[in-house]
Amino acid sequence: MTQTEDTQAPRTAIVTGAARGIGAAAARRLAGAGLAVAVTDLNEDDCAGTVAAIAEDGGRAIAVGCDVSDEDAVAAA
Repeated sequence: MTQTEDTQAPRTAIVTGAARGIGAAAARRLAGAGLAVAVTDLNEDDCAGTVAAIAEDGGRAIAVGCDVSDEDAVAAA
């Protein structure tokens, strides 16, 4: 028996460096595929444009300010 899309757990992507450039494009692509996206970059405010673009396209996203090279910062995020 296979699960249908309606019964599968929601999928979430965490995209680092997603405030601009390739990271933003990857976040938008994943959101377009139906994933909820955590748009992550050093400064949370810088993520606002990517989050807004995903929302305008009907996707779900949140902005997360975090230095992913800092384990304590990741845990706090």
